[in-house]
Amino acid sequence: MTITLPYCSSLVWSILLMNSSSVPINFRWHILRLRIFLLSIVCFALFGPTAHAQQLGWEGETGVFVTPLAYTVATPECKFAPPVIAYHFLNAGSVIGRFNQLSITSGFAKRVEFGYTRTIHEGGSDATLSPLWTEGFNTFHAKGSLIPENAWKKAWMPQVSTGFMLRTQVRNVGGQMQNKDTTNADVYLVATKTITQLKPMSLILSGGVQGTNAELIGLGGNASHWDPVGFGAAAVVFQGPAKSAIVLGVEMAQQPRHPDQLPNAVIRTVFVYALRVIPSPRLKLNVDFGILQGPGQIATGVDLKAKDCQGVAISYAF
Repeated sequence: MTITLPYCSSLVWSILLMNSSSVPINFRWHILRLRIFLLSIVCFALFGPTAHAQQLGWEGETGVFVTPLAYTVATPECKFAPPVIAYHFLNAGSVIGRFNQLSITSGFAKRVEFGYTRTIHEGGSDATLSPLWTEGFNTFHAKGSLIPENAWKKAWMPQVSTGFMLRTQVRNVGGQMQNKDTTNADVYLVATKTITQLKPMSLILSGGVQGTNAELIGLGGNASHWDPVGFGAAAVVFQGPAKSAIVLGVEMAQQPRHPDQLPNAVIRTVFVYALRVIPSPRLKLNVDFGILQGPGQIATGVDLKAKDCQGVAISYAF
């Protein structure tokens, strides 16, 4: 049998886009690993060996997909940075729907970053639950570096930063149930360290704590009250052809236990498995792919069907 290129392409995309919720649970991790491997091949096929990583996360901050890093946007000494723009897309399933994020971020003096993100929502198809998610909301963010990496000539010293997210016009879930716009926020402290001694790869470790009254970074509306939660990420960076780079990572983000207006619902920790491609140091560009293990059954008879969400992002600095 001859295997043609169109056949291979069709097979790859079928695996990447398939809904694994119907697959036996003991096979899902194998499918996840296969997806990450195939995504890396797809990225090289699309972008080739042709970026300084801009690393804008879901809400426009320098970060992974859903957790912030301690690093800030690269800026000249004592000057404002040219803007970094980003687009994120997340397919959160048939109940929650799909999200598009448009972000712009700048910085100052290598120590501060700030920006704005607009979330645009496309509704799901579940007649009962999907109406709890509405058009979108605003996110304003800022971050400041408290301790730079390798401070005091200590090679083990991570960068330490603090920051906040402020979301307005949030009507998802609790807001929709009360027919009003709501506001929620995060205030966080994060430490990030890049270990470069592990040639030929580098290791990035990050972790922090935040106070928040948001569920699922606002995508799930408000929490019932403010909660302290933890988050973290780990990634390995591989050198590719022609000075390109691939970053493979995993992150976790604890969530407040109960959404607003739903005291019997329970939201569990979110995990994301991410791939970042930096095609070339000549381009201030990176492309991200992620698989988010989000909420499934949150209460008896209530399944949000968001256990296997696919995301993609692109960031570019002027």
